[in-house]
Amino acid sequence: MADLITVEDPDDPRLRDYTGLTDVELRRKREPAEGLFIAEGEKVIRRAKEAGYEMRSMLLSAKWVDVMRDVIDELPAPVYAVSPELAEQVTGYHVHRGALASMQRKPLPTAADLLRTARRVVIMESVNDHTNIGAIFRSAAALGMDAVLLSPDCADPLYRRSVKVSMGAVFSVPYARLDTWPKGLESVREAGLTLLALTPDEKARPLDEAAPHTMDRVALMLGAEGGGLSTQALVAADEWVRIPMSHGVDSLNVGAAAAVAFYAVATGRPQA
Repeated sequence: MADLITVEDPDDPRLRDYTGLTDVELRRKREPAEGLFIAEGEKVIRRAKEAGYEMRSMLLSAKWVDVMRDVIDELPAPVYAVSPELAEQVTGYHVHRGALASMQRKPLPTAADLLRTARRVVIMESVNDHTNIGAIFRSAAALGMDAVLLSPDCADPLYRRSVKVSMGAVFSVPYARLDTWPKGLESVREAGLTLLALTPDEKARPLDEAAPHTMDRVALMLGAEGGGLSTQALVAADEWVRIPMSHGVDSLNVGAAAAVAFYAVATGRPQA
């Protein structure tokens, strides 16, 4: 059973995992280096725990102690009970959901590990917006994608904002980073997947014509908001595909486009 510890000093070193959560640059460097990530909210904390992530500690406002009691009773890690005001001082923002947990990261699988069995793969290039990362993972989980591969410069899926937006779906879809870009795409093709580049370019085939759901193994490539896929990534693709647009709209937010494309890729696929 976890110890429930009341903390009244915002500078208490035991709260270090939770300091400066709004400082993106600090947390982006610190969290992977220290092997931790932050789960926010009851549902996300429970999903992280169910996914097998080890909890380092929990930070709760008083009213959340009873809500999380079953989790607390199973934990060997400390639980820090603080006032909402102190939580805001420590984290840098008002913690609306009242519950935070510091979780231990797991070693990432390699791309080769995932490519051995995956039939529907998402590949992201230079997606640095944490909200978009979270939205894409949530759609990937909901629509039956098997794995996600990230270019070396993609944002961290376990950053607090990504985890929160995904509602914990980042724990459901295995992911790995490609060591090199775009050379790493060669390993995807060698594993037997067809590389489809999602682009609004008029030269691309409409998704319904390309019929990716009929292909045996598919990797769908997504680029960052605004710029889209790089020229190098487009050249490396086997085919360009697009979502037909109406009313003069030329493109969708990458999160929305991903959901549409995942559905097209997975439609008709036998579900587990």
